[in-house]
Amino acid sequence: MAKIAFLGLGVMGFPMAGHLAKAGHDVTVYNRSAAKAEAWTQKHGGRAAATPAEAASGQDLVLACVGNDNDLRSVVYGESGAFATMRKGAIFVDHTTASAEIAREFDAEARTRGLGFLDAPVSGGQSGAENGQLGIMVGGDPATYAAAEPVLKIYAKAITLIGPAGAGQLTKMVNQICIAGLVQALSEGMNFAVRAGLDAEKVLSVITAGAAGSWQMNNRAKTMVADKFDYGFAVDWMRKDLGICIAEANRNKARLPVTALVDQFYAQVQARGGGRWDTSSLIHLLAKD
Repeated sequence: MAKIAFLGLGVMGFPMAGHLAKAGHDVTVYNRSAAKAEAWTQKHGGRAAATPAEAASGQDLVLACVGNDNDLRSVVYGESGAFATMRKGAIFVDHTTASAEIAREFDAEARTRGLGFLDAPVSGGQSGAENGQLGIMVGGDPATYAAAEPVLKIYAKAITLIGPAGAGQLTKMVNQICIAGLVQALSEGMNFAVRAGLDAEKVLSVITAGAAGSWQMNNRAKTMVADKFDYGFAVDWMRKDLGICIAEANRNKARLPVTALVDQFYAQVQARGGGRWDTSSLIHLLAKD
């Protein structure tokens, strides 16, 4: 069993760290809100640390799932950051959806300290984290990946080493680009069905079995029609992710016309007070015009 630190206990990190504890690993947690860390230890055992450095000291792996690049730097660098106390040979795994630039930056810094680093963003949302059914896309050194893979598999449905540092984050960008277009198309289709006077459930019973079928359709279409957006991946988080995608596209000259348009649609959802609504709330702009 490994000695593991987990930094960040949000809707994703809390259950992910819980799976590690249930598997028998020795888990120490850190969260910016100490109350959340204490709640985790009451549920799963283990130990709560006051700083990332304290959590990371002496561990085999340090896993992080926080908000953005700035949040990552705050838990990695400085006297209270994880890199300050990680032992040589330990591995830092970043599950945050962040930029490819910061992944490469951390990888280079880790190498100077004798540490391993993997960028390993996840897909599957809160339900995937709770059920241990996440997709994990990884960037990093093959030997480092091989050492960390048995632990990461505990909450993974699928896990793949894509390429060198940054490749995991770039793959997550592809994931978010694809989702943005799918959700907008699903919103338009369901709104069209309702306005055409069709029974939405009957429509879905047919088209989910055909070429239009998707995870989004299977899991979100009925609640979209019912105007329910109180679970899943929040609009605020999606806009953060799409901002990363668009910034990277500006660097690599990829054209993202649909992604940029959907990002602005999400901005309109935020303006309606829907920042914490599920991303399927795009239909709200069509149904409530």
